[in-house]
Amino acid sequence: MAEGRAFGAIRGPARHELPLVDDLGMAAARDADRLLAAARLRGSERWIAYLAPLPDRLRDDDLVGLRATAQRARSAYGVKDSIRDVLSADLTEPFLESIDRLLRELNRERHRTRG
Repeated sequence: MAEGRAFGAIRGPARHELPLVDDLGMAAARDADRLLAAARLRGSERWIAYLAPLPDRLRDDDLVGLRATAQRARSAYGVKDSIRDVLSADLTEPFLESIDRLLRELNRERHRTRG
């Protein structure tokens, strides 16, 4: 099987070697913890199931897994089905911002690694 050009196929630094990425992942995990707690208080089973794996993955995933987890977290803000419809903006917006910051930094790192 040929190696692709996907981010995951590139050998790069470990997550702990990129302190900014690690810090952004940890910040997003803290925001995810707050969202999950709020979903549990509301009894929103759909969002509890969706959010439950995210905090630990945002804390522990390697760079490839972290990117996939961040994209999954970002998809909670869909047009037809959005976490914003269930939880308050004071929780959903900081999470969205932290995920977007993480994805931007992962993109920068991918381009640095390729360049």
